[in-house]
Amino acid sequence: MFSNIAAYKFAPLTDLGPLRGRLLVFCKGIGLRGSILLSPEGINLFVAGSPDAVEKLAVQLRAIPGLETLELKISPSDHQPFNRMLVRLKKEIIAFGVEGIEPGIRTSPKLPPKVLKQWLDEGRPVTLLDTRNGYEVKLGTFRNALSIGVNQFREFPAAVRQLPEAMKEQPIVMFCTGGIRCEKAGPFMEREGFKNIFQLEGGILKYFEECGSAHYDGECFVFDQRVGVDPSLRETGSDQCFACLVPLTEEEQKDPRFVQGVSCPHCHRTSEQQMADTVTKRHKAIRRAITPLPGSAPYDNFRPINVPEEFDGRTLAEALHGVVPHISIEDWRRDCGNGLIVDLPRNPAAADRVVRSGERFFRKYPDVVEPDVNGGIRILHEDAALIVVNKPAPLPMHAAGRFNRNTLQHILTTAFHPEKPRPAHRLDANTTGVLVLTRTRQFASKVQPQFAKGEVRKVYLVRVQGSPMTDEFACDAPISAEPGEVGSREIDEDNGLPSRTEFHVLKRNADGTTLLEARPLTGRTNQIRVHLWHLGLPVVGEAVYLAGGKLGDVQTLAVGAPPLCLHSWKITFRHPISREMVTFEAPVPEWADRNDH
Repeated sequence: MFSNIAAYKFAPLTDLGPLRGRLLVFCKGIGLRGSILLSPEGINLFVAGSPDAVEKLAVQLRAIPGLETLELKISPSDHQPFNRMLVRLKKEIIAFGVEGIEPGIRTSPKLPPKVLKQWLDEGRPVTLLDTRNGYEVKLGTFRNALSIGVNQFREFPAAVRQLPEAMKEQPIVMFCTGGIRCEKAGPFMEREGFKNIFQLEGGILKYFEECGSAHYDGECFVFDQRVGVDPSLRETGSDQCFACLVPLTEEEQKDPRFVQGVSCPHCHRTSEQQMADTVTKRHKAIRRAITPLPGSAPYDNFRPINVPEEFDGRTLAEALHGVVPHISIEDWRRDCGNGLIVDLPRNPAAADRVVRSGERFFRKYPDVVEPDVNGGIRILHEDAALIVVNKPAPLPMHAAGRFNRNTLQHILTTAFHPEKPRPAHRLDANTTGVLVLTRTRQFASKVQPQFAKGEVRKVYLVRVQGSPMTDEFACDAPISAEPGEVGSREIDEDNGLPSRTEFHVLKRNADGTTLLEARPLTGRTNQIRVHLWHLGLPVVGEAVYLAGGKLGDVQTLAVGAPPLCLHSWKITFRHPISREMVTFEAPVPEWADRNDH
C-alpha cells in the first residue's frame, strides 16, 4: 500500500539551490517518487511512497523555517502513481502571472469544509465557483457550481473580468483540488471588486476527507497517474488522454476512438480531418511567406561561380569568362573593379587574382527587386514522406535568371522551416498543377529514380491552337539536350534525346482550339510544348513556342497575362513508404473545363 501526499504552503523560502539538492537526495534515499516545487513564495508537492517514508518526509519538511505548520492531504493507492522523483525550482509554485498577489502575506477568508456543507444543507444563497481547468471539471464538481471556464490557471484573470457585474455583490465560495489556486484567485477577485469572497479550506480533497460526497457529483481529478479519486479518496477507474489531457471515464475508455497514448473520443480526428487541419496550417504559413513576396523588397543577391579545373592557376577574369563566355573578359574585369565579384568571405576579388580549381566566387547583384509571381501554392496532400502541391503560375521552381527568392523552392523552404522540401520532378514556370516533393533526402532517393526511369505515369491537360486530324496521336521527335535562345529546346533529329508523348482529344472547341490529354512517356525539358509546336499545334498562351515554327523571347509570363494552357493533372507512382501505387490529382483549371467551350 502506498501513501499519496499533496501539500502546499506559501512562505518565504531562501537558499533554494542547496535545499533542492538535499531534498532530492533525501527523497530518493527513502524510495519516494513524485514532484516538489520550490520557489521564493513557498512549496507545492505531490509525492507517494510507503507510509513510513512519507512520514519521514513530513518531518524533514516541517524542519524548514517557514514550513513548521505544513499540512498534508493523504490518500491511499495500491500502486506507485509516479515514475520518478523530481525537485524543481520555480518562480511561482502555482503559475498565475499577476504581480502584487502574495498569499504568504494575505489570502481571502477560508471556509472550513463542514461549514460549507452546513451552508449547502441550509440552502443558503451562495455561488460555488470552480477555479480549475475545464478538463478537471469534467470528472466531477459541486452540484450547480459555476466553472470559470479556463484551460490553464494563467487565463483566470481574463475570465474573472468576463463575469457578470452583479456577482461582485454576491457571496462566492471558490474551490479547487487542494486549495492552492484559490490562495491567489481569492485576493485577485477582491482586487477586482468582488466583496464576499471565501475559499474552500483544503479544497475538494479536504472536503472529501471531512464531508464525503455530500453536494458533490462525480470524482476529483488529481495530477498523477491515478487521474481521479472518489469521495472516499480511493483511486477510480478513470484514465487521461495523453494527447488532449481530457480525463476519461471507464465507459469512454471502451470507445474504439480511445487509443492509449494517441487519442480519445474528444480529440480523435479521422485521417481526412487531420489532413484538413494540416493543410489549413500550411496555407497560413505559405500566406505569411508570400506576404509580401520575398523578392519584392530590394536586396543584394549573390550568385555563385565555381572555378573549373581547366582554369586552375589562371586569373579570375579568365576563369569567369570561361564559365560565362557570353560576357566579355573586359566586362568581367569591369565588374571586379566595381566590387561586384567577391570571394567566399564576401570580400571584393581582383580581376588578376590567381585562382584554384574548385574555388568559389560570387557575382553581386545589388538592390535586386524581382518580378511579381503567383505565390498561391496549395497543398493537396502531406504525409511522413511526401508533400504534394498544386503549383500556380507564373512561378519558377528554382533560382534562375531574374528570380531567386520569388520561387517555389524558396517559398516552401520558408513555409516548412526547418524542413527543406525537395522537388521530385520539375514543372515550367508557366505550367500549373500537381507537383511532388519529398521531405528528406532518403525519400527523394526512392522517388526521383522513378521519374528518371520513366516509371511514373503523368497526365496533363493542354489546350492547343488548331484541331488535330485524329483523336489519338503521338509524337516521337527527339528533343535537343542543350538549351537554345531564351532557354528553349528544339527538335534535333541527329543528336536529340529520344522522346515520346501520346495525345488524346477531349474536346474540339468552336473557337478553333482543342482540349487534349497529354501523356509524356519520357521526361525531356518542355517536352509537351515542343512536341505540339513541332506538330503545328502550339499551346494556347504560349510565349516561347509560337505558331508558324517561330520562337518568342519571353520565358516567364507576367502576373495577369493570359495563362499558358498546360496543366499537370494527375500523377501516379510508388509511395516510398508503403511501396503501393498512389495517384494525386490537381483541380482542373477554368480553361480546361470541358463544359465551357
